[in-house]
Amino acid sequence: MSDERVTNWAGNIVFGARRLHRPASVEQVQELVAAGNPVKVLGSGHSFNRMADTGGDLLSLTGLPRIVEVAEDRRTVRVDGGIRYGELFARLDAEGLALHNTASLPHISVAGAIATATHGSGGRHANLATAVSGIELVRGDGELVTLRRDTDGDVFAGAVVHLGALGVITALTLDVEPTYEIRQYVFDDVPRASLEAHLPEMLADGYSVSLFTNWTSPDPNMAWLKRKDPVPAGDWYGARRADGPRHPVPGMPALNSTDQSGEPGPWHTRLPHFRMEFTPSSGEELQSEYHVARERALEAVDAVQAIGADVAAVLQICELRTIAADDLWLSPNYRRDTFALHFTWIADTEAVLPVVAKLEQALAPLDPRPHWGKVYTVPSETIRDQYDRFSDFVALADAYDPRGIFRNAWLDDLLGDRR
Repeated sequence: MSDERVTNWAGNIVFGARRLHRPASVEQVQELVAAGNPVKVLGSGHSFNRMADTGGDLLSLTGLPRIVEVAEDRRTVRVDGGIRYGELFARLDAEGLALHNTASLPHISVAGAIATATHGSGGRHANLATAVSGIELVRGDGELVTLRRDTDGDVFAGAVVHLGALGVITALTLDVEPTYEIRQYVFDDVPRASLEAHLPEMLADGYSVSLFTNWTSPDPNMAWLKRKDPVPAGDWYGARRADGPRHPVPGMPALNSTDQSGEPGPWHTRLPHFRMEFTPSSGEELQSEYHVARERALEAVDAVQAIGADVAAVLQICELRTIAADDLWLSPNYRRDTFALHFTWIADTEAVLPVVAKLEQALAPLDPRPHWGKVYTVPSETIRDQYDRFSDFVALADAYDPRGIFRNAWLDDLLGDRR
């Protein structure tokens, strides 16, 4: 137990917890929860709002024993609640196995990414939470329970993207597949005309595709393609092959980024944008992200471009990606193929928030769903109306945490204050 001052990764949130616990066993987690004090779990701290804040006890799972247990049929792997993706990648690769996709950076915790429906890119690939086939969690009374995709159906679909409202995730079972290789390419100066004529084809032209723009021009700055097969020689939809490695954020060292040579390499060395051995950036940033229906992608680009000067004034870079639909109750990709606009802002909350509000107003006709772990100002009542199963999730949270020990101000606002 520690009384140390704890912040999130970006430093814009100072947690109000009285104590920070690092339990060394699941039994210790159960004891802490059973005590009945308010408690929240701290993952890698890569969220930018107060969803993990508490005035009670903050709990880090990094002290749990590392678990990487490959099933006998080699179709799943069981991992502990404190493991980071980068640690898991290496262990899976050594077994000749892989995940279906990765986030942009491998530094985040698996359990934390699942809780917020964090994702990678690729029109045929759903978010990271869809790889979960089993959850082991300590619910609000301290009991350890297991939910499985094949036996708990509807409840399982509600529990995967849980926002920290149901319990402490002590272990997860993930789908895996045989290892594969990926090539990565970067192209500069993507023409706006290509977006107008071919945006769906561009976003589908690879295992994973990301467009980067700073909104100072209608033309995106870069395209990052991750493919199993080589890119044909020449331009890519009018964009030219980069003459050297790039970093997504202008001015940051390209050394931090994964290989862009076009040479094949193990999946986990190409699908993330950033190398595990380097910090992806200084943390001097805020982030927002909005998910709209994929067929409205060009409308979303036009909406942001219309206020491009305001956005660019407080922006470092914006990434445009696609994610396949899923059936997880609180996934921003719930039952709709998605086009996601991810904004990396400067680290100035006072300057950024008015632009975020203006951006949300511009995107409002497109029914944008904000990423749970980012900076947004969309009212909770608006968000509740975006999810068909939201009231069912509230009931599920009440059933798993009847004392409300996992609640905080952020969840009370979102789910409705039970006091």
